[in-house]
Amino acid sequence: MHRSSTAALAAPQHRLYDRDPHAIQPGADTMKPRTLATVLAAILALVSLPPAAPVSAQDAGRFDVLIQGGRILDGTGNPWFRADIGVRDGRIVAVGRLEGARADRVVDAAGLYVSPGFIDIHSHADDGNARIGGATIRTNEIERKAAPNVVSQGVTTVVVNHDGRSPWPIRDQRSLLEAQGVGPNVMMMVGHGTVRREVMGDDFQRPATPEEVAEMQSLVRQAMGEGAVGMSAGLEYSPGRWSTTDEVAALAEELVPYDGVYVSHERSEGADPMWYWPSQDEPGPPTLQDAIMETIEIGRRTGARVVASHIKAKGAHYWGSSGSAIQLIQRARDEGVRVFADQYPYATSGSDGNTVLIPGWALADPRARTREDSRPAAEMLRENLGDAAKEAMIRQDIAHEIRRRGGADRVMIMDYPDEQFIGRTLQEVAALRGQSDMVQMAIDLQLEGDPDRRGGGRMRGFSMSEADVEAYAAQPWVATASDGRIAVAEDGPVHPRFYGTFPRKIRQYALTAGALSVEAAIRSQTSLPARIMGLNDRGEIREGYWADLVVFDMETIADRATFFDPHQHAAGIHQVLVNGEFVV
Repeated sequence: MHRSSTAALAAPQHRLYDRDPHAIQPGADTMKPRTLATVLAAILALVSLPPAAPVSAQDAGRFDVLIQGGRILDGTGNPWFRADIGVRDGRIVAVGRLEGARADRVVDAAGLYVSPGFIDIHSHADDGNARIGGATIRTNEIERKAAPNVVSQGVTTVVVNHDGRSPWPIRDQRSLLEAQGVGPNVMMMVGHGTVRREVMGDDFQRPATPEEVAEMQSLVRQAMGEGAVGMSAGLEYSPGRWSTTDEVAALAEELVPYDGVYVSHERSEGADPMWYWPSQDEPGPPTLQDAIMETIEIGRRTGARVVASHIKAKGAHYWGSSGSAIQLIQRARDEGVRVFADQYPYATSGSDGNTVLIPGWALADPRARTREDSRPAAEMLRENLGDAAKEAMIRQDIAHEIRRRGGADRVMIMDYPDEQFIGRTLQEVAALRGQSDMVQMAIDLQLEGDPDRRGGGRMRGFSMSEADVEAYAAQPWVATASDGRIAVAEDGPVHPRFYGTFPRKIRQYALTAGALSVEAAIRSQTSLPARIMGLNDRGEIREGYWADLVVFDMETIADRATFFDPHQHAAGIHQVLVNGEFVV
């Protein structure tokens, strides 16, 4: 982990949160914390921490931690004010001029800013697809369960099990995390896709029957009783893709007695879903606006808080549509629907990193029983291009995918056998080759590149417009989220959001682009996600709240991870505390 000479990973007492159905009345905002086992204390010895700053002989109170002289951004959106913060037993117990106070640890925050710890409302630090011991906090490997790429950007709480994917049952996931210990606080969703598979098995490419919906409702109640704080859905993925609005709303109703939240990866994030190919699928697939209206409808029917997750406007032909999505959500909010959104502050998505401009059906080997038996992708493409009807369909789909990934000038080649192409866009490579047909250029990349690799090489699309990203960022109901996993350098290429999401929101969208104020950017990743998730004792710097805190330098805070060098920790983060314990 990159760190300054005065920073180290440490071992806090962390918390998993659950809803206590016996203590919570419908609509209440009370959370029941449960202490996790401590992460290995020996990690404190990695780097020496700075000595305590001197204080006067006058003793105004003894604290575990005293942060002196910082500029406090309290998470509410208010301007900063100068104050000291006293922490005792994991909580903030004093905010003000604490002259003469003593503490076991003193942080000199003069010239620095102090904010609440950042809350990652959409994290894949764990989910149902994670292999235990892999890129997840469900591991005994300290370098992963301490979540260095997460806490080093100021994140103190992660909400996991998104896109409809959660381990099952929730109690087993919770027990494992409690037994092993983790770095940040953790909140667990139950996956709609998970309960759908539990009930329907492999027969999920259809609407559920009333009996099946009732069984799914029972599983949602079970999960909430075991510690889930809401339900996530992945309606663009299997098996959620085949669900109906009625089914999802019926399950979301089960969240209301627990004050749970519904978070949806919606059915579409642009003109059409990621599974749509014009040569293969019926016209009229759901659009971003259709998906937004469905999320609003679920909130309206059930009364639950609902979140349109990692909201975007994907595809060069769909840029500018953030305006209509914003209007739909704002109108619903004005009517009393409790609808929110979250966003990662990048113009390229996770699936953009796996851009393959050739449709999958044109590269598949119908005779192969396993992937190992498949003939090379280039061979299959060449065979299909020999059929005039198939060639026309392939070219139609490639043109669609180029547009969906942001256009030929926004699809970048990240890895390719011909190294002169690396770092260039499809359009630039075509110009280098004297090729004016972008579809043909995509075909040539496959035929002349790595024959076994779909697309011929690794490409990334930048499918979103910065104007849309900024428009969403400016909304007071849009929280910041990473949509990222646990990552270490050995993992190879990852999205930079795994390391830089929260500092980037401050640096790029507040300080540089001016899409929102710094105070609003801090609010979007502190008190706003806390309120969305029903946390009433985190997300603000206030006496009695848990001491999840970030000390940072406004002059230097920035994301440093890039698409060619993604495993770079953010700059400007000096200290991070989780429940009053130093983790950075």
